[in-house]
Amino acid sequence: MNDLRVIAFDCDGVMFDSVQSNMDYYNSILNHFGKPQMTPEQFAHAHMHTANEVLGNLFSDPETLEAAYAFRQKMSYWPFIKGMKMEPDLKDLLGKIRPKYKTAIATNRSDTMQGILVEHGLAGYFDFVVCALDVQNPKPHPESLIKIMEHFNIKPSQAIYIGDSVLDEMAAKGAGIPLVSYKNKDLSAQYHISRLKELEDILLN
Repeated sequence: MNDLRVIAFDCDGVMFDSVQSNMDYYNSILNHFGKPQMTPEQFAHAHMHTANEVLGNLFSDPETLEAAYAFRQKMSYWPFIKGMKMEPDLKDLLGKIRPKYKTAIATNRSDTMQGILVEHGLAGYFDFVVCALDVQNPKPHPESLIKIMEHFNIKPSQAIYIGDSVLDEMAAKGAGIPLVSYKNKDLSAQYHISRLKELEDILLN
């Protein structure tokens, strides 16, 4: 940790509580096609995967799936962005660590990530953002974290990744980057925290 340079964050479940927003978003698509609302198993999948992967899990019929892809492209995510709840310690933490560290995001979100940062006043808080549109292989593949390392020209030991899911664990392991597990004691990680504020003790002391 002595040569740490970059702090990378997952979005959903780490930076934001987006459970209700994501559920409402995908249920609105299902409702449009006369489908029942998501099951708990379907939502657990949706929490971690890209939008196209989620739709592929929700619609088994190829023709309906293509229609769902097209419908999603036309539908606005803005009403759902407003319902996302930022983790209470996030802005304060970013303000404290940014003079010392570079900050990044590695997320399986796609075309909604930039709008989320703007809507919640976070646009200037991150030096580099990698979403599903920026890689050929989203998490659990380590490509997004490798892209961050290449951008900052650092070794795996010079970064940490804050994540909350098995996909985050797998991506961090594949990239060789130490993982900080957020609110998930089941993950294999270098650190386990229940509040982002706890990162201050790790990063600033």
